[in-house]
Amino acid sequence: MNDYKLIRQIGEGAFGKAFLARNTGAGGDRQCVVKQIDLTKMSAREKEAPPKEVTLLSKMRHPNIVSFFRSFQETGSLYIVMEYCDGGDLMKRINRQRGVFFTEEQIVDWFVQICLGLKHIHDMKVLHRDIKAQV
Repeated sequence: MNDYKLIRQIGEGAFGKAFLARNTGAGGDRQCVVKQIDLTKMSAREKEAPPKEVTLLSKMRHPNIVSFFRSFQETGSLYIVMEYCDGGDLMKRINRQRGVFFTEEQIVDWFVQICLGLKHIHDMKVLHRDIKAQV
């Protein structure tokens, strides 16, 4: 974690947290997301999933899929470093509208982007089971 300065927490799940961070190491000075997965709270079976996630993420190269940078383990946690999407997630964008409808053109544009990302994943024989509007 020495290469990353955590700025703030941006998400949380059952086994981990996601942080907005700044890469301060040799990779340059850029924002990224560091997902921390606490392996100490997982059963042996649950511990099988995170390495599989890392393997899958590392193979995904598509403009409509968040980029994977690297992963590493330290002190009982697995860290996954990914691209930071500075525009936020879809749910945040929906909430900013405050009841004002999006244009049909905007909705179709986002829908096509989602479909292209899913097609890429499916072409790689991967089934995504957790599609949602928020991180």
